[in-house]
Amino acid sequence: MAMASSLPAPPAPPPASWRGGPPPRRPPPRRGPLLARAAAARSWRYRFRTDDDGVVDVAVAGKDGGAGYAVAVEVPDLGGREGGLVLRAAGSGEAAPLAPAPGGALAAELSYDGARAPFHVSFLLADAAGAEVRTHRGTSFRVPVGVGRGRPAPLGLSRSDDGAANFAVYSKSAKAVVLCLFGGWDAGGDEPALEVELDPYVHRTGDVWHVSLESVEGYASYGFRTGLFALFGIDRPLLDPYTKVIGNFVPDDTVNDDGLSVPSIRCLGSLENAPGYNWGRDKHPCLPLEKLVVYRANVALFTKDTSSGLPDNVAGTFSGLAAKVEHFRRLGVNAVLLEPVFPFHQVKGPYFPYHFFSPMSLYSSERSSASAIKSMKDMVKTMHRNGIEVFLEVVFTHTVEGGAECQMISIRGIDGSSYYIADGIAGCKASVLNCNHPVTQKLILDSLRHWVLDFHVDGFCFINAPFLVRGPGGEGLPRPPLLEAIAFDPVLSKTKIIADPWSPLDISNVQFPFPHWKRWAEINTRFSMDVRKFLKGEALISDLATRLCGSGDLFSSRCPAFSFNYVSRNSGLTLVDLVSFSSDELGSEFSWNCGEEGPSENNAVLLTRLRQIRSFLFILFVSLGIPVLNMGDECGHSAAGSTSYKDRGPLNWKALKTMFVKEVTGFISFLSALRSRRADIFQRREFLKLENIHWYGSDLSEPRWEDPTSNFLCMHINPELDENVPDSVRGDLYICFNANEESVSATLPALAEGSTWLRLVDTSLAFPGFFSSESSPNVHQLLGLSSYQVKAHSCVLFESKRVLS
Repeated sequence: MAMASSLPAPPAPPPASWRGGPPPRRPPPRRGPLLARAAAARSWRYRFRTDDDGVVDVAVAGKDGGAGYAVAVEVPDLGGREGGLVLRAAGSGEAAPLAPAPGGALAAELSYDGARAPFHVSFLLADAAGAEVRTHRGTSFRVPVGVGRGRPAPLGLSRSDDGAANFAVYSKSAKAVVLCLFGGWDAGGDEPALEVELDPYVHRTGDVWHVSLESVEGYASYGFRTGLFALFGIDRPLLDPYTKVIGNFVPDDTVNDDGLSVPSIRCLGSLENAPGYNWGRDKHPCLPLEKLVVYRANVALFTKDTSSGLPDNVAGTFSGLAAKVEHFRRLGVNAVLLEPVFPFHQVKGPYFPYHFFSPMSLYSSERSSASAIKSMKDMVKTMHRNGIEVFLEVVFTHTVEGGAECQMISIRGIDGSSYYIADGIAGCKASVLNCNHPVTQKLILDSLRHWVLDFHVDGFCFINAPFLVRGPGGEGLPRPPLLEAIAFDPVLSKTKIIADPWSPLDISNVQFPFPHWKRWAEINTRFSMDVRKFLKGEALISDLATRLCGSGDLFSSRCPAFSFNYVSRNSGLTLVDLVSFSSDELGSEFSWNCGEEGPSENNAVLLTRLRQIRSFLFILFVSLGIPVLNMGDECGHSAAGSTSYKDRGPLNWKALKTMFVKEVTGFISFLSALRSRRADIFQRREFLKLENIHWYGSDLSEPRWEDPTSNFLCMHINPELDENVPDSVRGDLYICFNANEESVSATLPALAEGSTWLRLVDTSLAFPGFFSSESSPNVHQLLGLSSYQVKAHSCVLFESKRVLS
């Protein structure tokens, strides 16, 4: 077996030792003394085929005490040549004759005292007439020193305690793979300092290429070339898909993308181990699904603005997010859902990643991968200490890699035919990952387990989930192997796994039947659309009732705890813009400007907008399912009516001091506490029983379910009897929803003697009286059978309570 290497030649070696003598006439045994030792530790054997069909054996052995290496060259058969052979090592002007060795072979030994591996020895052989003997490829003999066969698992870079490094990469299509090592950033530009060509007969097991290096001291980063002299694949270093720490960014030219000049990404894996981390007593909060209150946030935009009051090196980082943990606590939030934190294209945004095993370096104070790893772990640890879970939005359906060579960053150049759908999907320009291919599936599962085990992440929200059910031809799969594997994985099944139908590729957002095995939750797009249409006065009240009760049409085979409800999200109109803009271009948003487009100083318009915002939040929190708040909705954040993700700006923390924001954040805090206090109704894992829900119109009559002009609905909930729940927290609830332009008089159901109705919420009232806890002396009591005037565009909540005699 022959191994060649394109390593740079080391300095000129010392003269080879040799012993003279005539060559034998018949082929001797093939192993001399040094070759016989080549099975020992720190030793390697190689066989080269020569250009005249002979063989040359080479053995490399580390010297005792690690003080260097000896390289022995043996020629077992002269092939009819007379006069012996001489060895000329590259970098040395001297020729060393090959001397007879025990067993009849000719041999020469080169000594490298104190040399540090890896490096290679390059030499030629010549006969007495001066004719050169080369390899069967016509090249000089190049022997790697300190380079071993390696192991096919685990994929990526793994380090042993003695400093050795093993590299393994999957590539079925590559005809050649070269490991490229780079020095420090100041050690010589963007060209590799050392390259190791992997021999497919030695360094390949199945479709995994692997190699081990005795030491990588003095090198900083690495990548793989899947081409050799530009004959195969991509003749430039590519990022190892499994690297845990991103190393250097390599300068590169810009590329043209839809008429725009976009920087091309080229980066390398770091040879440094991920920094050690002391988790102490950190543990997953393991909150029940039904008890969650979720806040979706972008790491950079959350604290990037100077109004956050954070130092420049903290603003817009994981540390900045952790510094605002009290903001989450005040809102009653117990889970944060982070927009994608994987390394992504800075122009196209976080929904276009190029790597799945490390956090974005820009989200750390030092803007480095190692710093981002520590910063993110600190953030997770802080959240857990405050009882808050951390979920990640993840994109495993596509990457930023393009079809042109200059856009290849990692897996597209390493093995695009396995990892990607070859022809993409009709109507989609992006590089679409073949998620249900066994190799891509393994990549995704390994990535997810890495974030759970190494970063203590509590759950994942899978963006563009409809693509996850597709096969290589874009066809739908009844049992997608990836989704099933995630659902039953021993590590991942203990986390929250959520499917989000929103696609950043075509900006679609359509609910679809999703295979779930009673493990997968879903972002409920139908909830958002139906609530928006109701408050705009364009929905059937039956649609609202369905959403209030946990979307049984979508989750009947699971339970309402699997429905993640929202009214606004990071793509589309913000909450304030939903009630301020409604041009023809925004028809699909079902927004309503309340009488005037854009900013207004009309008091009537502003009052209606305020009521609409309160009603949105109220319906979100009193519906069965998991409420998901979008970053900035508590602060009146606006994108001036734009639905584009790119038009969102950083959060303005000064807004928290305004009266409007104080009342909105106070209301959210109240609603979170209400859900917790009345967990028997709002934090149920199961659906409410039909006998415990009663629906009414304005006068306790049957609602006009099929009347499109009916915009008023009342819901009476009788809690289930539970001896373990005190009477003080299990009273009836009566909720009124009015989307009409005028007030409606609602008749309240009669209560048993000794009970009264307490008004807890009326979104039409002035702050601070529009919401109250039952302990407040200002709670409005309604004795016996009575009616209540529900103002236009408002919601009212009553709770029954026993009256002390």
